[in-house]
Amino acid sequence: MSISDRGQRVQQDLSDLKYNLRFLRLGAYALGALLALSPEISRADESGVSFWLPGQVDSLPAVPGVPGWSLGAVYYHTTVSAFGAVAAAREIQIGRFSPTVNVSFNASLHAQADLILLNPTYTFASPVLGGQFSMGVTGLFGRSAATIDGTLTTGIGAFAATRMGSISDSITSVGDLYPMMTLKWNSGVHNFMTYATGDIPVGAYDPNRLANIGIGHGAIDGGGGYTYLNPATGHTFSGVAGFTYNFKNPDTQVQSGVDFHFDWSAAQFLSKQVFVGLVGYAYQQVSDDTGGSPLLGGFRSRVLGVGPQVGYIFPVGNMQGYLNLKAYGEFDQENRPAGWNTWLTFAISPAAPTEATPTRHLITK
Repeated sequence: MSISDRGQRVQQDLSDLKYNLRFLRLGAYALGALLALSPEISRADESGVSFWLPGQVDSLPAVPGVPGWSLGAVYYHTTVSAFGAVAAAREIQIGRFSPTVNVSFNASLHAQADLILLNPTYTFASPVLGGQFSMGVTGLFGRSAATIDGTLTTGIGAFAATRMGSISDSITSVGDLYPMMTLKWNSGVHNFMTYATGDIPVGAYDPNRLANIGIGHGAIDGGGGYTYLNPATGHTFSGVAGFTYNFKNPDTQVQSGVDFHFDWSAAQFLSKQVFVGLVGYAYQQVSDDTGGSPLLGGFRSRVLGVGPQVGYIFPVGNMQGYLNLKAYGEFDQENRPAGWNTWLTFAISPAAPTEATPTRHLITK
């Protein structure tokens, strides 16, 4: 092979890698639109419940993709535990004791969930404000289960009562709906985005249950993100940050505080199709809950998570497929259950043109 031919081959390989990197944004937003899709018992804020699910954003969230319809499907599993105030908060919410008496609570909350999530998304070809605009919505179906074991002592003046035992609950049903809009811009190796999303509370929710699928109230969330993408080296890293405003829960009259969240990822491509890397998140409630039990105070929540990921890109007929497996271990939690969670994502989207057409040039510029 001549030096000229080798040079052309290298340029083609880099171009193909850059497209594959851009294609991964489907995987990111197959998750990126999956906002707050964990069941109630695995989150933060009101009795351990929040809208944003940490970890839903992974590789290349800000990179523009190929126009047209795409579909993401995710299997999500989580196992978490909590003690003390978090377990007490769940008992208060489901009405198992009065929050107006003195309480000594020595108990543990254990919960797990298995969910299937579907996220159709349409990416428009025509620019909006100089960027690429996408709209999608996510729905889910699955099972949530929770158990509280321990001892509860309540007292009024000189009188006290103690109860030992276990409370268990499980539910298999559908969850809320989560619409999402994104707008993305590209400038060489730098990519920028902004997003808006929210919760339409139509899922299975009962304030008297220990386990739920829906969260029982509306929410809106917005923020932005950045992705560095270097196709010559295969290096990439990303970060997405945002704030959640929660509306009052009409059943409990509790309004969760404002939440801040930051999801990040870093990856290295081993070839044009396979990459490995790390993912992580930070979640912090920045204002108090209102309307809840005075025993709990502001009940601000916090958690950090980190773990590995691996991805694989492959053709599916005239479409492009993507598989991603990632896992998080949680730590430094406060006022929320914590443990570990795994995500298995399959996404499919339109494939890029195989030749250097004007459309392909716009996609990979």
